[in-house]
Amino acid sequence: MFTNMLFIVLSGPLLVYWFRYTCLLILNARTVHDYASELAAANGLTFPSIEMRLAAAPQCGRELDSLARELDRDYRNLMALMQHVAEFRAAGRRLEHRLLLADYHVMRACYSACKRLSLRHCRGPLQEMALIVRHLADAMGESTYGAAEFCG
Repeated sequence: MFTNMLFIVLSGPLLVYWFRYTCLLILNARTVHDYASELAAANGLTFPSIEMRLAAAPQCGRELDSLARELDRDYRNLMALMQHVAEFRAAGRRLEHRLLLADYHVMRACYSACKRLSLRHCRGPLQEMALIVRHLADAMGESTYGAAEFCG
């Protein structure tokens, strides 16, 4: 009984560490071509400008909330695009995309918690949310635009 409890208590933090480390490794991977910007321009997504505004260090809570709402809108639009693009549906089921989808929701919850505690720490979760949207857009752009370049 004690051994089982000890195993459970030690496994929880290791699982959280693995999840965070894996998500950060995925987000740090870069493609040769920036398909995300092309996809954003073609579909009216605003995450590139959100990344620039976050880098400019917004200070007020209303501005951060506005950026969070824009990211959520981009995320929803990107999810809708992913469901309607046949080439991406199969690729979207990969483990790395599922991990990033879960990480987006974890970062959304972190942002909500940070907002109540300290505005100073709110930018980190928003920056990671923007990176997740960028990575998913890049993967989708690579599967659609990259296939067209390869066939073309």
